[in-house]
Amino acid sequence: MLKNRVQVELKGEVERITYFNEENNYTIAKMKVRGRHDLVTVVGNFLPVTPGEALRLVGYWDSHPKYGEQFKVLSCESVLPATIKGMERYLGSGMIKGIGPVMAKRLVSTFGEETLAVIESHIERLHEVPGIGEKRVEMIKNAWEEQKEIREVMVFLQGQGVSPAYAVKIYRHYGRDAAKVVSENPYRLAMDIFGIGFITADRIAGKLGIARDSQMRTEAGILYVLNELSDDGHVYYPYKDLLRKCADILEVEEEKIPYALESIAAERKVVVEDILAPNLRLSASDPRAVYLAGLHVAELGVAGMLKTLSGFPKQLRLINIDEAIEWVQRTLRLALSERQVEAVKASVNAKTMVVTGGPGTGKTTIINAIIRIYDKMGQRILLAAPTGRAAKRMTEATGHEAKTIHRLLEYSPGSAAFKKNDTNPLEADLVIIDEASMIDTVLMYHFLKAVPVKATLLLVGDVDQLPSVGPGNILKDVIDSESLPTVRLNEIFRQSRESLIIVNAHRINRGLMPVHASDGAHRADFYFLAVEEPEKVVEEIVSLCRDRIPSRFGYNPMTDIQVLTPMHRGVVGVANLNISLQTELNHGTDELVRGGRTLKTGDKVMQMRNNYDKDVYNGDIGRVATIDRELHEVKVDFDGRIVAYDHSDLDELTLAYAISVHKSQGSEYPVVIMPVLTQHYMLLQRNLVYTGMTRGKKLVILIGTKKALAIAIKNNKPQKRYSMLRERLKG
Repeated sequence: MLKNRVQVELKGEVERITYFNEENNYTIAKMKVRGRHDLVTVVGNFLPVTPGEALRLVGYWDSHPKYGEQFKVLSCESVLPATIKGMERYLGSGMIKGIGPVMAKRLVSTFGEETLAVIESHIERLHEVPGIGEKRVEMIKNAWEEQKEIREVMVFLQGQGVSPAYAVKIYRHYGRDAAKVVSENPYRLAMDIFGIGFITADRIAGKLGIARDSQMRTEAGILYVLNELSDDGHVYYPYKDLLRKCADILEVEEEKIPYALESIAAERKVVVEDILAPNLRLSASDPRAVYLAGLHVAELGVAGMLKTLSGFPKQLRLINIDEAIEWVQRTLRLALSERQVEAVKASVNAKTMVVTGGPGTGKTTIINAIIRIYDKMGQRILLAAPTGRAAKRMTEATGHEAKTIHRLLEYSPGSAAFKKNDTNPLEADLVIIDEASMIDTVLMYHFLKAVPVKATLLLVGDVDQLPSVGPGNILKDVIDSESLPTVRLNEIFRQSRESLIIVNAHRINRGLMPVHASDGAHRADFYFLAVEEPEKVVEEIVSLCRDRIPSRFGYNPMTDIQVLTPMHRGVVGVANLNISLQTELNHGTDELVRGGRTLKTGDKVMQMRNNYDKDVYNGDIGRVATIDRELHEVKVDFDGRIVAYDHSDLDELTLAYAISVHKSQGSEYPVVIMPVLTQHYMLLQRNLVYTGMTRGKKLVILIGTKKALAIAIKNNKPQKRYSMLRERLKG
């Protein structure tokens, strides 16, 4: 098709980003091009650009039936701006720390077309600029020196289609060897640099002339596929299925995959294990499982350490357990149910145990009772949960300090390791982990390494919730293995029966449709709103958040209401809902634009990856406290703790007015709104609706169609996760 279209070169400066899709880098931007009076619309898949950035584009002119003339971009290269206006926007765009929009205007006003030359060769002349001090000059000097060092790297990388923001990250990771590393093996970027995936690395490799059927590409592709599968929850993948999947995704002959797989297995990047145990999930014709090496170590370690911990003799003086239970009931001023008594007794007798149950079944009461008894005996107690919010809630419910597992294990960014481990274990006689369904295989491995073999371990969680975001299904596999004493709670206590949220959560868990507030039997804390069209659902959600819930119930849309959705893409997906809700709920003008995304002061945001240096973790939610466009710094308030992000870190943050149900695990919100539509068909599962509903404590509103809700409730077959933990514990 392109044969009939004349390719031309277009040079200009980015005026503004109209649209940017983070998943495929599809961009619509307006550019100022010399010789043209109107702004030019450019469209294509290229890495993020910044307003003010000068670009050299290769592409062709096209006419869109609705939007008119557009320039379709085939390749994009960033160049230094030549115009005064371009320099001003470029310097103020975030590339040089210490120069923001205001300072950029002053610099260009003072030095005109010589501005870049002054910064390059006569930095001391910056003192001529009104309002600039020694500290700011030093900051600009250091930032410009760093830019000078990476200029060669950036020219090379931008020639391969990499944006300045990613070029900075690549330089910081590899230093002056960046160009050499990328030239020799661009696929390392996908493993080493957050935000650069295999697809981007593959595009760079293609520009460098690396053949699509090369061994290097195939090896990197296998690791990419295995990492993607681990993101889907798999700890391993069946050998033959992996060959087919890799051949399909990489578009190479399947016969080439085994050789590349053998090579990376020899380098211990992956482990191919023959598994000949009974009750396997692998077919008899293919008893081979392929693991990423780290996941293989973790799964073996979890199984081995749980067995060791369970088999070690209990180090607890004998007590009269019946008297202890009577005492703790008097202390807590309540009567324990039969199952709760069973759980408390098991905690005194067993070394490791599991307590599982839905909302309102008394899990917190059991934790409190066990803490009181162990504390009375002078035992050292540690409490933890996977997320900060879950740990905070645990602290409030027990009066005993709880930490996140990461903080409990004292992660050290300098050494990239946990300080608490098998050589420096936790100082504890009893360790209780809440929200255990959220713990993935790798985190469980590191946690168990730090649990002293003499300690008692109690895992508490709701096995009917969604499994962890990371690989594995720890809580379910442990329970299904029947290797640890397990107490299942299924009785809803009287005070909880007054909540329609809890009643309906248990109904859904049993495969029944929820009852509605209009039935009149319960107080109105659960509603189902019937709306069919996705666009109308978005309008309804915005109206509920902006007007109806605040006016009727008094809840704050920014702090109390959380929208949860099954999908990321689509009309009722996370991305579109966030744009709609940000527009209606945050009218602030103090903002920063990066890669087509706009952040405003006051925005609700979520951390997208574990960042141990900042001590913030995947799924943590905060509010944008300040935006400093001069220093290119955004400060986010995470529950009272201020964390700073510079320009190159901002891709770790995303808007969180709406988040996925998976990301909501371990959190509770006063109000939850959740769309349930047939457009979500692939994700309509009972445990997803159940998990989303149980995040709401005061008010839950489902909005969509009863047909979609019925499909979800009927579908009690969660997506398969390949894991051998259950079998290893049994064996």
